[in-house]
Amino acid sequence: MIASAASQDMTFAIMLVGIAVVLLVGLAFGRLARRLRQPAVIGEITAGIVLGPSLLGLLPGDLPQRLFPADVRPFLSAVSQVGLVLFMFLVGWEFEKRLVRPHAGLAVGVSLSSIALAFGLGAALAAVLHPHHSTVAGHHVSFPAFAVFMGTAMSVTAFPVLARILSDNKLLDTRVGSLALASAAIDDVLAWCLLAYVSALVSADGDYTELVRIGALSVCYVALMLLVVRPLLARLVWRWAGTERWTQLLVVLCSGAFASAWLTTWIGIHAIFGAFLFGFVMPREPSRLLAEHMLKPLGHVSLVLLPVFFIVTGLGVDLGALTAGDGLALVLIITVACAGKLLGAILPARMLGFTWRESKDLGLLMNTRGLTELIILNAAVSLGVLDGRMFTMMVIMALVTTAMAGPLLSRRVERVEGPSRKPVSDRIAPHS
Repeated sequence: MIASAASQDMTFAIMLVGIAVVLLVGLAFGRLARRLRQPAVIGEITAGIVLGPSLLGLLPGDLPQRLFPADVRPFLSAVSQVGLVLFMFLVGWEFEKRLVRPHAGLAVGVSLSSIALAFGLGAALAAVLHPHHSTVAGHHVSFPAFAVFMGTAMSVTAFPVLARILSDNKLLDTRVGSLALASAAIDDVLAWCLLAYVSALVSADGDYTELVRIGALSVCYVALMLLVVRPLLARLVWRWAGTERWTQLLVVLCSGAFASAWLTTWIGIHAIFGAFLFGFVMPREPSRLLAEHMLKPLGHVSLVLLPVFFIVTGLGVDLGALTAGDGLALVLIITVACAGKLLGAILPARMLGFTWRESKDLGLLMNTRGLTELIILNAAVSLGVLDGRMFTMMVIMALVTTAMAGPLLSRRVERVEGPSRKPVSDRIAPHS
């Protein structure tokens, strides 16, 4: 018994050391990325890959296994999932209709066009890749599930990363930047809906009766959140905000996010959808008080926990496992990913009267995938849709499409009238 307790204590201690390494290396690479005019998320993802088998694993002594032993990794994964649920709660909370409303018609057109083309090309690409990646851990992955996932992964635009790129490049008050933010906000919502469908499809495992059950429960869940939970939260926030019971309110909201994530997992769709929707139904007023007492503390917690998510992701990336055929597949994946989002945004922008330069910039911005893509990729791994090689190639694609935006953006663009606007996503995206 004593030996067992000592072993558990050592496992816990190794996990703490691993988290310490994660935070420091992630901080260093994030700062390096910002110096290179890249979002910090690029550096943090790279840090995860460096600490994994792709680089550190090439050195003598099996260092990744020493830093992150197999019996510690489930604990690291659990910590990363807590950070991810809180982050998705914040993303849902920070989704503001007022970002979309001034450009509703244009944003819907650009968003649907870029999603439709990217999804179609991704599904077509799935037909080429599926025969080589149809078995994951001895389990057959159906083509519909694989195709819908590939379409979803190609359709993503990372709203938090996009907001940071616009801020860094001083493009927030341009009509391209405003339209990109609005379109990306719509993209995010549609991406989570598509991921929920993929989750249901995989959970049903070809049983259409089960798929109908999951669909019906999902509709009931959404109705419950919109019709019951949202007014209750609004009443609670206004009542407790007046008495400054911020600590109690913070505990209730975190508990609600975790409970909502559990409920969607029980239904058969991924936990992040539950966290996102719980944030989505949160009241936005009183905005100043909520930002100061709720959003800022939660953002700080997310800042500490999310780098662990990047490391867990990096540990699953093994560049050395890719074959020559995978190299060709990777080029095809990146090409299709760029073509879908670039053309899907450039063509409607030109039809709406934007110049070629503005349309190109809009396409580059909509092509950034960043953290949102990693969330979807990890969800696909947990659902058993992706094998290790496919996961590695998709992570590389996410890095390339995000990194290419900043250097290729035009520096001279037409600015819209009115004061510069700072998107609220900046308050929750320290990692981007």
